[in-house]
Amino acid sequence: MSTQDRTPSWPDEQLCNSCFYTAMRTRGICPICGHDGLLPARTNRTDPRPICLACAGIPKNYRCTTCDIEGQIYRRGQCARCALREDLNSLIVDGAADPSAMGAIADVLCGVDRPESILTWKRSPTVRALLTGLAGGDIALSHHGLDAAGQGREVSHLRSLLEHNGLLPQRDERLARFQLWLASKLDTICEPAVRAPVEQFATWHHLHRLRRNSKPGQTSHGPTHSAKQEINETIKFLTWLHETHHRTAATCQQRDIDEWLATGPTTRTKIRTFVVSTNRSKINTALHLDAPQAKSTRLLTQDQRLAWIKELLTGDMESLPYRVAGTLLLLYAQPLMKIVALPTVAIIEAPDETSISLGAEPVPVPEPFADTLKRHLHNRPNLRTAGGMVTSPWLFPGHRAGKHLDPHTMMVALRTLGINLLGARNSALQNLVAEIPPPVVANLLGYSHNCTQRHAQLAAQPWSRYVT
Repeated sequence: MSTQDRTPSWPDEQLCNSCFYTAMRTRGICPICGHDGLLPARTNRTDPRPICLACAGIPKNYRCTTCDIEGQIYRRGQCARCALREDLNSLIVDGAADPSAMGAIADVLCGVDRPESILTWKRSPTVRALLTGLAGGDIALSHHGLDAAGQGREVSHLRSLLEHNGLLPQRDERLARFQLWLASKLDTICEPAVRAPVEQFATWHHLHRLRRNSKPGQTSHGPTHSAKQEINETIKFLTWLHETHHRTAATCQQRDIDEWLATGPTTRTKIRTFVVSTNRSKINTALHLDAPQAKSTRLLTQDQRLAWIKELLTGDMESLPYRVAGTLLLLYAQPLMKIVALPTVAIIEAPDETSISLGAEPVPVPEPFADTLKRHLHNRPNLRTAGGMVTSPWLFPGHRAGKHLDPHTMMVALRTLGINLLGARNSALQNLVAEIPPPVVANLLGYSHNCTQRHAQLAAQPWSRYVT
């Protein structure tokens, strides 16, 4: 189909494809005749009010022959949604092993805000194989079935849509991938003397903790990444211990740990958690490894911190969501893992004040950040990724249906601007505990008392000055 066929002639002008698409999605009540439906045209060049086809003098018919709804025609007189429905019925519903289940999937896919995107998405051979596998029963309609189908973006996209629409239970994707990674990692360990303590450590310390702390819709990227590092270093250490000294976790000596640390990179200190766990489980109580001490604390100067806050509030160097996230980091010392997982209900709007819940009690939000935060709250991106739903519980909705933004995405964006993330958080926290009693900061911002005490000591404001 040519561009001339797809882009109609409008009174006194020719629309480009982008403007035509926008026009075909403008709906409401015509101010001239009262028609309730498609309003793709304008009264004139000086009057911005949209009007209907008839009042604009556009004779072409833009009513779908299947659903009778006005809009852009995709093919053979059908709108994109009806064309998608027809394709999906043919591809996955007709003759399916479970027509009811596949009909529900078709409903989800047809319910997205832009059915054109699904029409494009399903052209992929990988997507078609995935959908036909589900229809034929070769791929089970379950998390386990989708795991077996692969870890590609196509599977992740479909999984998030099915989770959000209740066709699959919600799960922590990072945690699920960690479990698959752990099973694969353990299978590579041939020596029982190495595998047994690693499996016990990975299962009883890391996996149980990750499961206990996992929350629906939130990501465990940071904790799972840290767990993988510690497990990998533990495997290296126990393998070296067995091959070099013919000893196990139970017979390991303190000098073995000292030798291991002295002859390799600093990442070897990651075995500390394993050493602590061997003491607690009574596997070996003769070992110790002190926590590594940072040589220095990363900090921004107060001038640098204030300059960044001003830039994020008044500049236009980044999009609104990232400017809001950066300001939350610099004002309230919030880690990015927590920022991206903030729910919208954490923002409390009142006639005389805006506040945000970060800990035990809401914290006031000063102007002009309060106005910036409210603008973001009411204009959040990625609200149309969930099967036509325009609601999301997250302050920073992600690109996957029902998920919040990935913290790594936020981290890369803010680092690209030039913000030292750890320095910004440390500086914000030390400035806060220098002005407000540390126990109050801990309660308001969701920090532990030990953390705020440590920063208070660094800021030369010991807790002894605080009267309980």
